Amino acid sequence: MPQAESIFDIIIAGGGTTGCVIAGRLTAADASLRILVVETGPHTRDDVMHRQPARFKAHLHPESKTVKFNVAKESAHVDGRAVVVPCGQCLGGGSSVNFMMYTRAAASDYQDWETIYGNEGWGFDSLLPFLRKCESYQIAPDKDTHGYSGPIKISYGGVVTDIGNEFLEVAAQYDKDRGSTSDPSAFSEINKYARWQKYIDAKTGTRSDVVHHYLYNQEHNKNLVIKTGYIVKRVIFENHRAVGIEYVPNARFHPDAQQETIIARAEKLVVVSAGAFGSPAILERSGIGAAEVLKNAGVSQRVELPGVGENYQDHQSVFVSYHASEDSLTLDGIIRREPAEIEKWSAEWEKNGKGLMATNGIDAGIKFRPSPKELTAIGPDFTREWQRYFVNAPDKPVLWMGPLALFGADASVAPERKYFAMVYFIEYPESIVHTHITSGEDVGAPLDFDPAFLSRPGDLALLKYGYKWAREFARRLPSYRGEYAPTHPAFLQSSSVACTAEATPVAVDTPDLEYSDEDEKALEEYTRKQVGTTWHSLGTCAMKPREQNGVVDSKLNVYGVEGLKVADMSIAPANVSANTYSTAVIIGEKAAMIIAEELGIVGV
Repeated sequence: MPQAESIFDIIIAGGGTTGCVIAGRLTAADASLRILVVETGPHTRDDVMHRQPARFKAHLHPESKTVKFNVAKESAHVDGRAVVVPCGQCLGGGSSVNFMMYTRAAASDYQDWETIYGNEGWGFDSLLPFLRKCESYQIAPDKDTHGYSGPIKISYGGVVTDIGNEFLEVAAQYDKDRGSTSDPSAFSEINKYARWQKYIDAKTGTRSDVVHHYLYNQEHNKNLVIKTGYIVKRVIFENHRAVGIEYVPNARFHPDAQQETIIARAEKLVVVSAGAFGSPAILERSGIGAAEVLKNAGVSQRVELPGVGENYQDHQSVFVSYHASEDSLTLDGIIRREPAEIEKWSAEWEKNGKGLMATNGIDAGIKFRPSPKELTAIGPDFTREWQRYFVNAPDKPVLWMGPLALFGADASVAPERKYFAMVYFIEYPESIVHTHITSGEDVGAPLDFDPAFLSRPGDLALLKYGYKWAREFARRLPSYRGEYAPTHPAFLQSSSVACTAEATPVAVDTPDLEYSDEDEKALEEYTRKQVGTTWHSLGTCAMKPREQNGVVDSKLNVYGVEGLKVADMSIAPANVSANTYSTAVIIGEKAAMIIAEELGIVGV
């Protein structure tokens, strides 16, 4: 790099959701700031695979260049599998590849950050202005908890599928006591069925990501430098102050580049924003972490900070597929990349931003808290956790459950027909684990990572109940035509709950299925084989007191050094009952405000 490009005021190591928000806000407020953003993956500017919402599953293809697949250790808890946890690897990060579900955390989640973990200014009342600031809520006016002039658009998308409509119609009859809500992310009520909202612009039908709405609109400023396809190796220090970074070309995007280390210097601040996997890895390669971890990776320790890479959390999910009627409106043709379907729905999308290309097929759902009767059905393995964590927090849900108007797994292995899936995931799994580097020099070395899915019996109990509950909804939907058996438990054919490849819907008042002890064993085996990530990794550079294994303080400063902050989902001290996009954005908004105040910048 020429010397003129190698010196900046602020360097942001990672161009994901939070990093883009920070860079965009600071650049817009002070055009004279020299800001460098270094991102491991590629640009996403105006790429239809990112802009067209219905293309979202393409990013999970094994050959995808827009996500990184983090492979865990094999675990007996998941039938000996090595769970794979993808995360965004492109400019815009998860916001450019996620499922676009608009879901916000419980108010008590954020209040816990302040009350339990001592992070002043991170409670719900302090963060609500940022939740409003970042969004334009296109669904209904004059909602107190929503914003109407922010860059991120929220709508119902370009079409509502019949699968979603049927789910809500069944819910109103099958589960009358819970009722419904028009705003499942209003912080005031949960445990009600709802039309689900999306990070999709109602006017254009495009994905509402951060990179197009915070960063690309600032590219006219030559002081903002964006480097894509480069991996940040470590932070450079002088007398315990961060003064720059070392980064190297990502051979996947720069195959002809010499694999030499590039140095960029920061005169004011380095911000690490590489996500729950990337941020602790950068800190550890920089000598910040637990002595034993660093020693094993061949890194000289700079700061003893044993919390780096610890506190890893996710949401554990299962996707179960069902046959749908051939007249159902589903995304299966788009997911299978059928030329006629792509052409048909792209034409409508380009014309008016409507149709199947302007949706994710997730049109309904519920944030679920069990009744006393349902708690009994879930079983005693969950009771202790219910009493410890949920009883005194009435806004915290236990599960999210809802339908998807598409095949829930790898569509290439299933016969070409119409499907829908029932999805359920645990909002607050009990398992809390770690991710650490195994090499201080090789940025591509596998991580020491085990998400410990189903290592706690309460989590298994919840997911077993989730299957039974979701299946009762599925078989009552008018579009239901039977189970796609490979994504279901291997119940004996003689069982009363055996799967049926071709079936018709049952009446809403039909008694629920009853599972024998043998069925329960099959369901447990199935859950261990099928459980996977919900792509909501967080917590590995936790914002906690240092003596509680914290990594950053409430101003996002890394303990033990100066001039270095971490800002992304890794700083979350505890889990949130939502898809993590919303929280990642407000962490970016809050971080930009903190940095602006420290540097004397106004207008953020």
